[in-house]
Amino acid sequence: MKSNVLVIIGVGGIGMAIARREGAGKVVLLADISNNLLAQAAKDLEDTGYVVETQQTDVTSLSSVEALVAKATSLGNVLQVVNTAGLSPNMASVEKLLEVDLVGAVYVLEEFGKVIAEGGAGIHISSMAGHMIPDLGAETNKALAVTPANELLSLPVLQPANVPNTTYAYCLSKRANHLRIQAESIKWGERGARVNSISPGIILTALAKHELDSPIGDGYRAMITASAAKRVGTVDEVATLAHYLLGPDSSFVTGSDFLMDGGVIAAMKMGLIAL
Repeated sequence: MKSNVLVIIGVGGIGMAIARREGAGKVVLLADISNNLLAQAAKDLEDTGYVVETQQTDVTSLSSVEALVAKATSLGNVLQVVNTAGLSPNMASVEKLLEVDLVGAVYVLEEFGKVIAEGGAGIHISSMAGHMIPDLGAETNKALAVTPANELLSLPVLQPANVPNTTYAYCLSKRANHLRIQAESIKWGERGARVNSISPGIILTALAKHELDSPIGDGYRAMITASAAKRVGTVDEVATLAHYLLGPDSSFVTGSDFLMDGGVIAAMKMGLIAL
């Protein structure tokens, strides 16, 4: 009997929390651009009883994503795929953010949508930032939802004159994630599979710590103070929601984005936070 495979792309805090929650009894295929991080992540899981394989992957490269898909299918039934790969506004240029957070996300959705097992499920980890900008209009929404990955960066909405800084590039990429999940859910559904996104708020990870210690850290702290929860979230809380979305209890849920931000977006819409 073929093994079931859980693919985790990005071995940061959220990716590893989901791997631990979902990986028992499966082959866990870890993917990341950093071989050093992959080696440590694999050891951490193997030392606690998981069966682990690794694949160095650059989500901005179609050939690299195709190689990951080939590795996954060679290991068994690709039952669950979780993509957590992403850059934050304080980590990269506008161009690199769009390549990783937008184009890379689409490569993963398109390519794994061709091989996901019947009854399988996927999750893309997006961000509450996708809920921070106004609606882009029906024409732009449709273009971001369905334009092939290798043509996305030629869209008018993504030209340099329309993306003035990394914060807007990040918000725009995450909004595009939500739109793409809707479109890809139709294709995944043809294989009897589902795909959704999770949009976390400020989750205490290494990336979040980097942002809190950066020049935009005061803005993050203002969000926490104004939110209903008045705290950061944890990776285990994200993994709990992922467990639901990857499992049979959510068999009627697909093409959706799940905002889990402690109430930051609600506070923003009520005028308590200014972006």
